[in-house]
Amino acid sequence: MNVLITTLNAKYIHTSLALRYLKAFCQEDFEVDLVEYTIKDPAMNVVSDLFQRKPDVIGFSCYIWNIEETIQIISMLKKVMPGVKIVLGGPEVSYDVEYWMNRLTDVDFIVVGEGEETFHHLLTEMKGEQKYHFVYGIAYRKEDEVIVNPPRPKLDLNRIPSPFYFEEDIPHLGNRVTYFETSRGCPFSCQFCLSSIEVGVRYFDIERTKRDLLHLIESGAKLIKFVDRTFNIKREYAMEIFQFLIENHRGCVFQFEITADIMRPEVLDYLAEHAPPGIFRFEIGVQSTNDTTNDIVKRRQNFTKLARTVTKVKESGKIDQHLDLIAGLPEEDYMSFRKTFNDVFALRPEELQLGFLKMLRGTGMRISAEKYGYKYMDHAPYEILENRVLPFSDIVRIKRVEDVLEKYWNAHRMDITLLYLIEREFASAFDFFQEFGDFWEKRGWSRIGHQLEDLFTRLHMFLRERDTECLPVIEGLMKYDYFMNYKYKPRKVWWTHEIRKAEQSRLLKLLARQPELAGAEFTALGLDEKQLHKHTMLEIVPVNLSIYLSLGEIKREDTLLLVYYNPEESDRPQTYFVPMHMLREVSA
Repeated sequence: MNVLITTLNAKYIHTSLALRYLKAFCQEDFEVDLVEYTIKDPAMNVVSDLFQRKPDVIGFSCYIWNIEETIQIISMLKKVMPGVKIVLGGPEVSYDVEYWMNRLTDVDFIVVGEGEETFHHLLTEMKGEQKYHFVYGIAYRKEDEVIVNPPRPKLDLNRIPSPFYFEEDIPHLGNRVTYFETSRGCPFSCQFCLSSIEVGVRYFDIERTKRDLLHLIESGAKLIKFVDRTFNIKREYAMEIFQFLIENHRGCVFQFEITADIMRPEVLDYLAEHAPPGIFRFEIGVQSTNDTTNDIVKRRQNFTKLARTVTKVKESGKIDQHLDLIAGLPEEDYMSFRKTFNDVFALRPEELQLGFLKMLRGTGMRISAEKYGYKYMDHAPYEILENRVLPFSDIVRIKRVEDVLEKYWNAHRMDITLLYLIEREFASAFDFFQEFGDFWEKRGWSRIGHQLEDLFTRLHMFLRERDTECLPVIEGLMKYDYFMNYKYKPRKVWWTHEIRKAEQSRLLKLLARQPELAGAEFTALGLDEKQLHKHTMLEIVPVNLSIYLSLGEIKREDTLLLVYYNPEESDRPQTYFVPMHMLREVSA
């Protein structure tokens, strides 16, 4: 029996941990082929490839991001391979199972919940006596009737073979994301999350976990994302893994989903002292700072403690943090969400993801949707359209915030400029992103692409039209930010140069002759005039950037911004600031 398991990943760099668990559990008894596609692959291409592999059984791993594309592929497959058995599994089809069996008549079986043991048992019956009523944890068809069997007891995790030793995966570890879990289950009961349905947390043996991690690191993995819903719930386990990774990371990056308000001070102190910069990333689900909302969705959270953790981690400079918000939770209207956004943005996370509530099958929120007046999409991803306190018009407005937040703050193209605007020109961070998002939408820019220069020119246009105070100062900050986006000397800029060519040549000649004008560090470079012409950019800005960047104070003073793109060290340009009066005095 030729068995094939597959899924449509959101992106090529993603990998399916679920499929690898299934293959590892079944491969001793069955010939199991594993192949992955993406949701961007044309359906005809996927069907053609599957057809040529001549499977007897095809198992699809289903999620909200791929279910509709998967359905299309299944429909086509059954037309050209009517004898193939189609098995679905994954979180998207594990709830409302009868609905899926009735809607998708081409599907023969659904594996509900944790799939390794169930899928193996199902294959055994397919190959043998076909007594499917013995297979706990599946739904199947018996003539015209849909049968849903009782659930299967939870599996001892240490019975599952490791999914990380397939030879065909090794060459790709360096350029794809490796997903990893140390546990299954979640201790919390958040009503918008599928993880809340499973009671209790089960752990893999820690020595096995270390062995698998070391194998991945030594085999060339560059990014390992832990899929544990709350990695730090068991402090001793988390600390031992943190310590192990610090001692063995070899440049690999590790991302964890943590609950920040239960992070112990001694863990934070340990990470601040011992973690190498850049190898750990934390994802923290804040979702809302509205206490009433959090009570309704059964999300226990102490925002004061959470903020303390985020601040301490940020001050260490060792770990990037990704904070999540959900718009559309019950009883959080537009102004309440504005407060939530500003509360969290005040922590200055490296990334702030603004998502919208999805009414996932099986969750408490979907069950109580009518109580709060929710309207939502009929098909995946089941995103809300409105509720009784947040009309569709406000959802649309918040989506504009999300759009420019992603392009500007999360992309980190102009952090210096944005922080100046948020702290000094707008009522709050949310108000800046909202006003700019509204402007962006009115210009139709959400429907066209953009290059780096476009991001700067569009922000500049918005500020000019808004008649923003201190625009010349802001322009100076934007020019600095623009130069810092490049590893090598940029060929063009988005503004008209303040310095004419003759003046630029004169200044470069002066700096080559008297480099001490730009400071000791610049003098130590020992650059001649030719090197300066080749590897530097000059611009005059109306603010002393040296004072602003170090002290946050605005001193209106024409300053020469000198940016050196070192060809030997192209990681980040070096900047030097020279008050123009000093250059004029020397010239005189």
